[in-house]
Amino acid sequence: MQGKERVIVFAGTTEGRQIAHYLGNAGIDVLVCLATEFGKQFIKESAHIRVSSERLGEEGMRRIMREGCSCVIDATHPYAAVITEKIKAACKETGSEYIRLLRAESHTDEGIILMPDVASAVEYLKNTEGNILVTTGSKELEKYSAIDNYKDRVFARVLSMPGTSQSCAEMGFQGRNLFCMQGPFCEELNYGLLVQVNAKYLVTKDSGEPGGFAEKVRAARRTGTKIVMVSRPEEEEGYSFEEVAEMFTDRLKIAPLCKEGPSRRKVTVVGIGMGDEDSLTIGAGKAIDEADLLIGAERMVRSVSKGQDSFIEYKADPIIAHINEHKEYGRIAVLVSGDVGFQSAAKKIIEKIDPSLFEIEVKCGISSISYLCSKTGSSWDDAFLMSSHGKEANVVGAVYRNNKVIVLLEGGKGARKMCEELIEYDLGNVKVTIGQDLGQADERITVGSPLELLEEEFGTLCIAMIENPLACGKNPIGIKDDLFIRGDAPMTKEEIRSLSVIKLKLEDDSVVFDVGAGTGSVAVEMALAAPEGKIYAIEKEAGAADLILQNKKKFKVPNLEVVRGYAPDALETLPAPSHVFIGGSSGNLEEIMKACLKKSPSVRFVINAITLETVSEMTRCFSELDVEEEEVISVNISKSKKAGRYHLMTAHNPIYIGVCRGSLPKN
Repeated sequence: MQGKERVIVFAGTTEGRQIAHYLGNAGIDVLVCLATEFGKQFIKESAHIRVSSERLGEEGMRRIMREGCSCVIDATHPYAAVITEKIKAACKETGSEYIRLLRAESHTDEGIILMPDVASAVEYLKNTEGNILVTTGSKELEKYSAIDNYKDRVFARVLSMPGTSQSCAEMGFQGRNLFCMQGPFCEELNYGLLVQVNAKYLVTKDSGEPGGFAEKVRAARRTGTKIVMVSRPEEEEGYSFEEVAEMFTDRLKIAPLCKEGPSRRKVTVVGIGMGDEDSLTIGAGKAIDEADLLIGAERMVRSVSKGQDSFIEYKADPIIAHINEHKEYGRIAVLVSGDVGFQSAAKKIIEKIDPSLFEIEVKCGISSISYLCSKTGSSWDDAFLMSSHGKEANVVGAVYRNNKVIVLLEGGKGARKMCEELIEYDLGNVKVTIGQDLGQADERITVGSPLELLEEEFGTLCIAMIENPLACGKNPIGIKDDLFIRGDAPMTKEEIRSLSVIKLKLEDDSVVFDVGAGTGSVAVEMALAAPEGKIYAIEKEAGAADLILQNKKKFKVPNLEVVRGYAPDALETLPAPSHVFIGGSSGNLEEIMKACLKKSPSVRFVINAITLETVSEMTRCFSELDVEEEEVISVNISKSKKAGRYHLMTAHNPIYIGVCRGSLPKN
């Protein structure tokens, strides 16, 4: 290794990223070459590590080698034989030293059906019956379409890369037949997926220990699924990760590899399930046993501790500060309840760990959702999942729209609040199942109506499943006028209301002001269209405000709040809006728009105008205020009316709809 000490690593595997971090941390300049942008998220650039996702042919490989390098490490996937040959050829032509980093092959036994390639596996599966879970990637997925009834039999798990789902759909794999996920996966997730698709065959490659091969095999054994393994291409000799690291230790006189692995310290984020032995996965238990420091809430640490040191904390920032400060711990297990993928503290913790300093591993656990469903003989694949733990959630709206809702609750207090709201909004007949302290000694599962469950006392850890066979799954836009409670207050008519809500372009969690709300018809449709958002209906007339409250209850939209008063003064204490609908301004249009822009400079407005004077004021505001006009629409609606055996068209007043948004900050 003569000349400039610059190493090129073709890092298509976990080991490739690890050797790059090892060399970079030792002060060696490393260029990491990846095949896709997707892989860049798993390796962090630093003063000595540069990452490129440029698509390199042989000429591109020769170019970067000629720019200067001491050697090339080929750490591509064992099945990427074509890429390996190109790297070898480029090294030979440029005189660069070539080092092959090999992933150890997995032990296989007689129970695994070996096939030389994917095509052979497909030919074998043509003569079988039962569902097939394919985990061999998307590049050769089209070959499985040769299997009869493949759209019914074959289920594919592929990487969650941009464009992958589209290309798979073009091959005929979509919807229930396609799972886009990033591995490696724990045994329990593999097991759950095999059960979910009722797989009789699992097609896999030998991805080795880092690729989660053993976890696949164990899961298949548990479900009785037959394993069809595509063998690795024949390959020349190479070196293990440890041998490559030792090679650089000797040649460049850098610090030897720590016994703990490629980085000096390892952090494993562990989903501990319900916190009892029965719901702790084998992988999670192993990570906890090997840890010399456990971090988590006191209940979690106490339930799994084997006597290790512990730090009682569940917030991300103090956890990161503690592991950075206490370098004496080489293997750290951060405990989170349930699984790591749903409403879990794991997300923030993982985001804050520096991958250039720590090896990071995640062990998924059994979620309280799947545990509750297993206890009740139910499923969660047809459920709407949500959480009201530590935040506001529109449970009523979810139950109104969905046949089954599963919600994490804020303990017994949250269970009571949920039942009270369901009763208030005429959903008192739905079936509610509440699981308390699941997996613990005082576990309890209670079933009843909201009214019956109000008589119960629940503990601090609760989850609920609400079943509503009469749920309304209709599109919320376009409610008939005669369905609203009317009174004497003005109401925006159905067609104008629908078009106005569409022009707002609401999202699920939008925060909206409805100024001059009248009967609340627009506010109701917006509350249905943004179920996780908040709608503030501002109305000056007491009678109209009362009507809004009646319509709020009728259409089951607790995320609608009535604000009595005149705008803009009534807006002062409200949070910043993302959208504003103005149906009536009482001559204060400019002041209302200014107040909203002050709270949220990029807010989106939709304004209805009937009189020409209001249209004139609206267009003047578009010109003078810090907004960007999108469009002004004149809408003329006529509706048919029967006259004997004839139909006559009756014209409504023309309506002008103005759309604008606050000017975005200039770069």
